[in-house]
Amino acid sequence: MRDAQGRLISYLRISVTDRCNFRCLYCMPKDGLVWLPRDEILRYEEIAELVRQLQPLGIRRLRVTGGEPTVRPELEKLFRQLSAIPGIEDLALSTNGAKLAPLARVYADAGLDRVNISVDSLRRERIAQIARRDLGFDPLAAAAAAEEAGLAPVKLNMVVLRGINDDEVPDLARLTLEHPWHVRYIELMPVGEMSGLTGAHVVPSAEVLERCAAALGGLEKAEGPGGNGPAAYYRAPGAPGTVGVITPLTHSYCGECNRVRLTADGRLRTCLFGRHEIDFRGPLRRGEPLAPYFARALAEKPPEHHLLQLDAGGLKALSQVGG
Repeated sequence: MRDAQGRLISYLRISVTDRCNFRCLYCMPKDGLVWLPRDEILRYEEIAELVRQLQPLGIRRLRVTGGEPTVRPELEKLFRQLSAIPGIEDLALSTNGAKLAPLARVYADAGLDRVNISVDSLRRERIAQIARRDLGFDPLAAAAAAEEAGLAPVKLNMVVLRGINDDEVPDLARLTLEHPWHVRYIELMPVGEMSGLTGAHVVPSAEVLERCAAALGGLEKAEGPGGNGPAAYYRAPGAPGTVGVITPLTHSYCGECNRVRLTADGRLRTCLFGRHEIDFRGPLRRGEPLAPYFARALAEKPPEHHLLQLDAGGLKALSQVGG
């Protein structure tokens, strides 16, 4: 199905929890949020039924998000159910990686195809500073475990924060010289209660690419790995991996938007930074067909977000919708 702007909507991001074991500076308030009651969160079986109904309407690609999805118990049960749905071509996971190393093989065996890992630093003390939690997280071990389990392509996402972690941009870029990993740099999106981070902390992607080119001895345009997102990719000559940039502030990609988002409590959010939502949990639990609700959602999907006007669609934190 297409929305009112003619965009083909084939990608559903599914938040399975609003909780997280980190409190990242750019994503969640230090003291957390008021968590959703358990009975309001969709059960795995409900999520799978929702996807079964939306797949014939064009949904072919799924990404499981949070909060932090790996804090929800037995997530592999959901992967088994989703991967068994005919017509689902791609099942991915976004995670902070803290629990991934021992779970990567379990998830792959359950049908997960690939993984994105948040890597905002390679230094333990800085990871703890940004996450405001010290869980002893080793991002390189998480990435290696994902690669070994066949969760490829492995993508490493860094939110670049001026004066906080931007000095590590070259360090992450150099990983692509040795590993078939795809390092993506994301421009900071100042949202809601993350008022301590402002436009002064944004590092434009053009500057990031200049730093990467200097560290890698040059960059050339690259195809990049398969996926559903708006990243632009580049490769150092002969490198097995790539670097990419995601530019929500300096370049708009709303015209190519192919996605909608399901919140953990069953609301379909048609724009990350929009205010438009439709309740799917109620109709789902009443046994009503979801196709009319999906058609309405796409008809009302806004043409673009208003983040550049500092309107984040009422979000208090990115963790509420899985980014």
